[in-house]
Amino acid sequence: MQKESLLLGKLLKKIAPQVGARVLLEPTWGVAGQIIFRNGRKSYFRYNTLDLNRVGSSDIAKDKDYAAFFMRRMGYRAIEGKTFFRDDFAKILRSKRSGKAAAAYAKKIGYPLVVKPNSGSHGTGVLVVRSDRELKAALKHVFANDRVALVQRLARGRDYRIVVLDTNVISAYERIPLSVVGDGRSTIGQLLRKKARAFLAASRDTNIQLDDARMKAKLRAQKRSMRSVPARGERIFLLDNANLSSGGDAVDVTQSIHPGWKRLAIRLTKDMGLRLCGVDIMTEGGIEQTPHRYVVLEINAAPGLDHYVKAGKAQEKIVENLYLKVLKSLSRS
Repeated sequence: MQKESLLLGKLLKKIAPQVGARVLLEPTWGVAGQIIFRNGRKSYFRYNTLDLNRVGSSDIAKDKDYAAFFMRRMGYRAIEGKTFFRDDFAKILRSKRSGKAAAAYAKKIGYPLVVKPNSGSHGTGVLVVRSDRELKAALKHVFANDRVALVQRLARGRDYRIVVLDTNVISAYERIPLSVVGDGRSTIGQLLRKKARAFLAASRDTNIQLDDARMKAKLRAQKRSMRSVPARGERIFLLDNANLSSGGDAVDVTQSIHPGWKRLAIRLTKDMGLRLCGVDIMTEGGIEQTPHRYVVLEINAAPGLDHYVKAGKAQEKIVENLYLKVLKSLSRS
């Protein structure tokens, strides 16, 4: 059971009285709920999904390949990629886009590449590959739990999530990949275990595994291992993806985001038929600068903020205000 889903139910129950509403949670799991507004109207949520976005638009957003196709057709700079199917599924579809075709595609656009489940979330199963051997292993990893893998170009830059509700940006933060900072004495493995204990103490639902193949590959690329001792103040990145659920850190930039980025995210959200949306972008410069070179990594129709809320009291208040605005919008729908 995802803890973020439990968090949303408790959060909505806490703030609903501020808009004259109350929340009834299903007691067994606590992930589904009914919001009863002052006028008697009822709205529902399950996991992170509320009654804001239309079903069709939400389903397109969940499928990274479909979403990227429509974004590109509308002129947005969506990241380049292509889907490939597990062998049994490719046969059912009578498609030639199997693992072998993925290898040919990789040779065409060149390494390094990103391999991920096409319908995944929270950075689950995201792998950066730098060779044919790593590509084969990554596809095997994805196909163990999913029938469709997405192979994409690797985008480099600063990773941001912009959360939009209707015509307003209600939150924006930079996502920094899982990393440790050296003290001149401890090994990377020891520093990582210390960070995992800190996450646990903060009740942050982040599962760090020291034997994670992605970390080992990332360290190998830096000519390091878990036994390496970084210098004092030296930051070592352990993953390529910056998802907070994978141990990344969040830096709030809601107050400093450039109006151009706001307009871009709001327009994209509307064009994708959504009202509430997390827009993930990678840009060469900071988000306080005028939009220039960027790619849209993906969009999320149910942006969970559980890891962000546990980053500190200020972030907790931001998330409460965010969902208060969501409740007000639902009450007017």
